[in-house]
Amino acid sequence: MPTTPATEAHSSSNGTADAIMLELVDENGTTVGTAEKLAAHQAPGQLHRAFSVFLFDEQGRLLLQRRALGKYHSPGVWSNTCCGHPYPGEAPFAAAARRTYEELGVSPSLLAAAGTVRYNHPDPVSGLVEQEFNHLFVGMVQEQLRPDEEEVGGTAFVTAAELAERHAAAPFSAWFMTVLDAARPAIRELTGQSAGW
Repeated sequence: MPTTPATEAHSSSNGTADAIMLELVDENGTTVGTAEKLAAHQAPGQLHRAFSVFLFDEQGRLLLQRRALGKYHSPGVWSNTCCGHPYPGEAPFAAAARRTYEELGVSPSLLAAAGTVRYNHPDPVSGLVEQEFNHLFVGMVQEQLRPDEEEVGGTAFVTAAELAERHAAAPFSAWFMTVLDAARPAIRELTGQSAGW
């Protein structure tokens, strides 16, 4: 994966993990500062920049990700293909492509911006809060998945009908329906009306 000035600044040359910093934003999405990742998610939460990716196969099925059990936030629940936070100074599009590759081992064959959504979702299990200005992306995946087991506990391609059944039966991330509903116009444009999204 190519590096950018933002990603290079956040990679450690000596193998130690640096604190992960997020961009704090105002209600318009304008950067107003930075905060350490965990601190930004502690109640009541600080509004920060995030992204959510929805990738589909050629049959119009959505790639879901089950978050690894070792994650400190929302472990073991199903969610959209990939989500995360740009590094300070990193473009949301670049962050979305980077994290999709890091988590799932694939580069989307198509990735397009699908708007933004702002939300405030507390996680009842951890007590952490998703107070986010979220950049949405939709696209296609045509490669074999190679998930990172520390990030991803499982994957599934689902139709719209299968998602409805799965959502009723299994735990999903608190933000999932908010970001899915906000991305639906772009998803329908990508997959066509017959896919049912």
